[in-house]
Amino acid sequence: MRIAVIGTGYVGLVSGVCFSEYGFRVTCIDNDGDKIAKLQQEIMPIFEPGLEALVAKNRKAGRLSFSTDLAQAVREADAVLIAVGTPADAITGLPDLAYLHAAVEEVAHAIDHYVLVVIKSTVPVGTNRHVAQMIANIAPDADFDVASNPEFLREGVAIEDFMSPDRIVAGVDSRRAKDGMTRLYEPVALNGAQMFFTTYESAEVIKYAANSLLAARIAFIDEIADFCEKTGANIRDVSKGVGMDQRIGNHFLKPGPGYGGSCFPKDTLALKSMARDAGAPISIVEAAISSNDTRKIRMAEKIIAAARGDVRGKTIAILGLTFKPGTDDMREAASLVIVPKLIETGASIRAYDPQGMKEAAKLIPGNVTWCKDAYEAMQGADALVILTEWNEFRSLDLQKVRGLLKTPLVVDLRNIYKRQDMMRHGFHYVSVGRQDVIPGQPWIADLNIDDEKAA
Repeated sequence: MRIAVIGTGYVGLVSGVCFSEYGFRVTCIDNDGDKIAKLQQEIMPIFEPGLEALVAKNRKAGRLSFSTDLAQAVREADAVLIAVGTPADAITGLPDLAYLHAAVEEVAHAIDHYVLVVIKSTVPVGTNRHVAQMIANIAPDADFDVASNPEFLREGVAIEDFMSPDRIVAGVDSRRAKDGMTRLYEPVALNGAQMFFTTYESAEVIKYAANSLLAARIAFIDEIADFCEKTGANIRDVSKGVGMDQRIGNHFLKPGPGYGGSCFPKDTLALKSMARDAGAPISIVEAAISSNDTRKIRMAEKIIAAARGDVRGKTIAILGLTFKPGTDDMREAASLVIVPKLIETGASIRAYDPQGMKEAAKLIPGNVTWCKDAYEAMQGADALVILTEWNEFRSLDLQKVRGLLKTPLVVDLRNIYKRQDMMRHGFHYVSVGRQDVIPGQPWIADLNIDDEKAA
């Protein structure tokens, strides 16, 4: 089975490379000639652990190629996967389908044999049915089927997610499409993944509902963390106690500075708009969006409050800029709100991120010094702020940190450190949903709490 993947963004590139790893012959297509030229030199446009090695391996094996010739790739393919971007419209929040429609039109003109057209792009309800009609109108004699195949890849572990997914959702409208999707994903299913077949519309809603529910969980636990701070509870214990309920589970119950990335912000906005247009507004999703927007501003205010209410003329060291560890993705990252707010209120920033600084430098204007490592960022700073929980930040030499900082203030918005350790090293330690540690102030540190022993 030969596969053509249109779009070499995050979803398309990872999917195409992983299909080639399963033995399929895959051509990844993009109209960006520079990007394709770099991929042919095995230069990755994104950072994803393990991706570069898989590209090299499968290109060497002759199973993976990159091209700008969409028509030729479609003529040689049994399945065409469309994974182009569907960015949110700035006004409505709905996905902009211009790239999708352009790709579908080119595919329709190129079809000269039976092809299964698989839509992996995140699209509004009704899009797959519209795509099928669009192809039929452009090429009345074309022999094809359309399938909806939403993706659920997590950045940083996308290869693992593709190879061993929780489920494979396929929206189909014919037996032939179902059989084609079964063939396409047979190696993945044999690896233990469950295939779930449904209608176009249900598959489209599954994608939005899943991401919006996860976003709502994050917004909820963020607000519970604020409540814990006001009442003396410990959010790590609360999260653990809640997550032990099998009806709830422990995923997405860690508080932080708000969700970001390419999916949650875009998909919640889209679901909000679609639901209102359908006359069935989803107030929970709307509340999650509002809560998350407010969250990022409140975290900037939290940092300022920790610095005695004024950061004018002060230097703040920022560790982590990407929306999560394991990626270079800066889309909707909390840092894009928090750092400019600190600069606006008079702070100077010294920042470091293992992968995101190149993109961050384009997006964050103002008084920022970009540093080569975490310790350089701390040099002479009045406060250290942890925004993204990269593993290399979890085991900093606290004695060295104490010596580098002008003022021993650490604001940990990811709760990656034990309060006892921070107290022992003399830090004023501010975390999320837990009591602050202030040198010389009484604080109970010997409770038999798993969170403090394994944080």
